[in-house]
Amino acid sequence: MASKLLDRLRRSLFKEGELHVDTEDTNDFPESSELEDDMDNISARLSGTLCFDGDVVLDSEDAGETSGPDSDSDCFLESIDNACSSTDISPTGPTLKGSSMLTRQLQESWRNLRTRCTVEKLIFEVTDASVVQEANSKYVLYTIHIIQSGTFDKTPAVIARRYTDFERLHRLLRKHHREVMEGVHFPRKKLRRNFAAETIGMRSRAFEQYLSHLHSLTEVQDSPVFLEFFYLGELHSGQTLVCSGRYEEALSTLLNALRLQEKLEFPHKIHRLFTLSAVASCYHELEKLSEAQEHCEQALNKLVPSIDMQKTQQKLHPLLVPLLQANVRLCWKLSKDKRQWEALLHEIQELGVDVENQLNLKECVVKANLLESEG
Repeated sequence: MASKLLDRLRRSLFKEGELHVDTEDTNDFPESSELEDDMDNISARLSGTLCFDGDVVLDSEDAGETSGPDSDSDCFLESIDNACSSTDISPTGPTLKGSSMLTRQLQESWRNLRTRCTVEKLIFEVTDASVVQEANSKYVLYTIHIIQSGTFDKTPAVIARRYTDFERLHRLLRKHHREVMEGVHFPRKKLRRNFAAETIGMRSRAFEQYLSHLHSLTEVQDSPVFLEFFYLGELHSGQTLVCSGRYEEALSTLLNALRLQEKLEFPHKIHRLFTLSAVASCYHELEKLSEAQEHCEQALNKLVPSIDMQKTQQKLHPLLVPLLQANVRLCWKLSKDKRQWEALLHEIQELGVDVENQLNLKECVVKANLLESEG
């Protein structure tokens, strides 16, 4: 009974070694619901798995009829080449050519391919604009989410800026990058109706377009002025909160700054190291040792490769020894291998550096001068 059923199936699918495709159902790649319905029907009829494999011969079938350019896998690869126009992109997951691919697997491979073909970029979205009334001033505070497109961004970064912050950014960018900023439009202030809902809405859209355009300019996107607009205020706030012992609040602010730096990709080295060190200090104070050690090690992995220990006159980064000491202690408490970091600390000591009378990591965070590289 099974062999008759397979023979019947083969006759319906193949004719002289060629695969017949119903032209009415040849949408490039149907919606997921359609694929799932087809798969359920096949499973119900056959109570098993339908596969086409160039290396495996079905009962009473010649190898020549199942190999060659008419196999399912080759047709699918050809469709992918046409869709992406690139031979360098191949879907993740199961290997397509010469493999047993189910309909559901083909669907998943296509989804992965579509994701990889999508160009990732940053999206700047104003999600809230509120009028703030203070003692002697009134202004609009714009809340902006920075989201990575192309995938579901689980960790968007958030900033809150007022018009004068944008105005200062534009002025400094025109000062340092006059040529590239020549044709960039900036929304000007009005003499009246600055707090009207219509004005705020139009200005919100204008700020979104303004930031997106700036980020598309290579010369601007790694500019100190542009980067500091996003996270320098957060670093100052985090540092102040650490000074006052409000570690939970400081950690929230600093982690947001860290997400901003990751999305913008070109943070100042001094700012990146400060942020990782401050986050490690907060985690340590909150008795979250594993997270503290992880951020210590991230900072060291960024700092250590740039140090040439052969140059004994080289001025060591002020965070190096405190980070090494903190990491060694945390590794010891967590029963992790600390020999690499102990050896480096000993090597620094042999250079004549007094490692015993150094500020600890939290003291360095509190006393750090974040204005040194401000644009």
